[in-house]
Amino acid sequence: MIRIKAGVPRRAGPRGNHLTLGRARARARRRLGRAEARRLDRGRQRLRRLLALGLPTAWGAVAITYKLACPLAQQNGLGARIVTCAVFFAVGTGLMLHVRRGLLRELRQIRRVAGAAQGVLLRPLPPSVEGLNIAAAQVSADRGASVGGDLYEVIGTEHGVRVVMGDVRGHGLAAIGTVAAVLGSFREAVHDEPELPGVLRKLERAMGRHLRERAKAEHPSSGLAPDSPVAEEFVTVLLLDIGRDGEVRALNCGHPWPYLLRPDGGPTDVRGRVEHLGPGDPLPPLGAFPLPAELPVVHCGRLLPGEALFLYTDGVEDARDGAGRFFPLRTALTEATRTHPTSPQAVLGTVFTRLFAHADGLPTDDVAVLVLGNGRTQVPTSQREQVATPL
Repeated sequence: MIRIKAGVPRRAGPRGNHLTLGRARARARRRLGRAEARRLDRGRQRLRRLLALGLPTAWGAVAITYKLACPLAQQNGLGARIVTCAVFFAVGTGLMLHVRRGLLRELRQIRRVAGAAQGVLLRPLPPSVEGLNIAAAQVSADRGASVGGDLYEVIGTEHGVRVVMGDVRGHGLAAIGTVAAVLGSFREAVHDEPELPGVLRKLERAMGRHLRERAKAEHPSSGLAPDSPVAEEFVTVLLLDIGRDGEVRALNCGHPWPYLLRPDGGPTDVRGRVEHLGPGDPLPPLGAFPLPAELPVVHCGRLLPGEALFLYTDGVEDARDGAGRFFPLRTALTEATRTHPTSPQAVLGTVFTRLFAHADGLPTDDVAVLVLGNGRTQVPTSQREQVATPL
């Protein structure tokens, strides 16, 4: 019996040579195909450049030919001048339309690239995560940008569903770097850290690294000095951990507390449809001051089936109308739960409709909203006993 050890090649016979030559020919054909494709791409690019220059050249040739060869262009009468002006006006209009078409084509390409990059940074959330129905939307204060200084993410892990909602100081495109640093750290930490304090510590370290790198890039000699503009940057963060039994635990660093939305509980329900959760004083925002040594997790009770959490940034409540009045968020949420009891998509649509009507268009600050509805159907016995217990 002949044994062939792994990694020791067998003796190549005529058939092995044939297979080797066949693979070599296939690789050569693939290389030739790729080279031919590159040549064709270069040819198409040259053709597009020639076509882009062809129309302006043709319009210029028409204008020069008319001026030099047409007898009417040599006359000084009123009619001849009108015709000459019309010819040059047509040439100028054609050139401007051609330039405009090229700029619009380039702008569409840039927007596609920017949209893809922004989609990777603040990626669309799935409709549900481990039984929690999700609806989220963001509006940037910068025109043409879909991502600003607000951030959110929902990730299902072995430790429970982890949620982050944050707001970077400032708004628009200037805050995107901080958003990327915080979200990137959160997406890694939620899987590695079994407890929320560990997640928050990693976010703090990521924020510190980002500020130091940014200060070094903007002011190489000064570093992160106390009077540096970068030293004043911070981000408010709300971390939630929603267990499989609906238990909600939170760490809040200077962010608005969420609202709890519930369906109509009847006349015996003393808590009402909308309740603003505020179980404790928040921690300082990340970047402004160091976090304390102890990070006590706040227990917010249970999110029962049929109930929902409404998370938001301060751009929602700070939106003003023409008279300077703030947006009545609680009233909008009450109306939303009365019409569509705790349906995340319906609540989101109602709030944004009323917000845009109140602000007469887009708000002046970044706005982000995240609605989490408990779509789970099974209720543990201990959970039923706590229905009447306020959060």
